[in-house]
Amino acid sequence: MKTMTGSNEFKLNQTPDDGISSVKFSPNTSQFLLVSSWDTTVRLYDVPANTMRLKYQHSGAVLDCAFYDPTHAWSGGLDQQLKMHDLNTDQGRVAVEYLDPSPEIQKKKYAFKCHRLKENNIEQIYPVNAISFHNVHNTFATGGSDGFVNIWDPFNKKRLCQFHRYPTSIASLAFSNDGTTLAIASSYMYEMDDIEHPEDGIYIRQVTDAETKPK
Repeated sequence: MKTMTGSNEFKLNQTPDDGISSVKFSPNTSQFLLVSSWDTTVRLYDVPANTMRLKYQHSGAVLDCAFYDPTHAWSGGLDQQLKMHDLNTDQGRVAVEYLDPSPEIQKKKYAFKCHRLKENNIEQIYPVNAISFHNVHNTFATGGSDGFVNIWDPFNKKRLCQFHRYPTSIASLAFSNDGTTLAIASSYMYEMDDIEHPEDGIYIRQVTDAETKPK
């Protein structure tokens, strides 16, 4: 819902919790606005929809931000870090592409929205760090910085299951050759720089056809 402050302006929702240091529009559209703040975040807003699309974290106040091009942005601040953000790959999506260039085959490509969590009524979008294919059923698993592992059915374009949340980011995944076992590396990926984090671990999970077979 837009809070109107006049007939020709409105106030953005989900704004930073501390001082705002910079606002920058995308170089090719007024739809997207990048905002940096002393609350240690960089936020990307969809202006017409009045929603926050993405949020990135520094370990100190962010003093400035800028678009490099329509899909990449820079930010820097008191943590002495200059960060580049890929505004496409960090959107918690997995794209299924086909190598056959024929138009009929290309019509089949699509993307899953995944590794997103609603926290305090704000959708947090996490990077997808790992993908592993099941050799028997041709389904696949994804692991993200949200600590979850999902199993996907690419034929019916749906998620088959989600495992419990692991202590920290999923850094890597590997199905065994026969597809009965999944190795899961739960390891902090330094998304928020060098902070205290849960202990890294490798989990070995026995998986079933009910979890991995297309339905």
